[in-house]
Amino acid sequence: MGQPGLRERKKQKTRLALVDAALDLFTTQGYEATTVDQIAAAVEVSPRTFFRYFATKEDVALCLPLDGLEVVLTELAARPAEEPPFTALSHALRALVSMVAEGDLADRARFLRARELIDTTPTLFAGSVRRMMENERRLVAEIARRESIPPDDLLAHFVVTLFTAVTRVGLEFCEPDGSHDLTALAGHLEATLALAERSLRPGWDRAR
Repeated sequence: MGQPGLRERKKQKTRLALVDAALDLFTTQGYEATTVDQIAAAVEVSPRTFFRYFATKEDVALCLPLDGLEVVLTELAARPAEEPPFTALSHALRALVSMVAEGDLADRARFLRARELIDTTPTLFAGSVRRMMENERRLVAEIARRESIPPDDLLAHFVVTLFTAVTRVGLEFCEPDGSHDLTALAGHLEATLALAERSLRPGWDRAR
């Protein structure tokens, strides 16, 4: 695939500028005290322009985890068909972590700032959990497709629910002083995935 065109690059630049401005304002004056007008003003665009990219200020705060879900879904769909569902999900998540780790400094810093903000802001943490629950059905649908079972099959729902819980444990990590470090977070996530994988009986997640 070729590089995105100029128009798409400008749109992506504006989107990231809005994310960075929002993270700055949320950090310095608090999430609840920050308005959409302030975020737009910090980027020197109109509120109308803001709403072309995000429906609410919660959307801009949570957009990076949601972007990550899209990566996981793409990676999951590309995993070998014979791979067990939980293993495929784990590798898809590892691919996302590697992509963030191999990104430029700005991308990594943005990811960590968003993660820390979500972890330390009850409203956003609740919103993150809610959004993840809303999007689990897409993961369930993909697991059901891979296993050739109905989307309402209990197995698909159980696999995804367990994976989501393991992921949450792996990502809810920070240093003792409250700071976030990508290498430490990735290591903690890998250790959590490894613990889950060795704790589960081989074949537990396959349709029979």
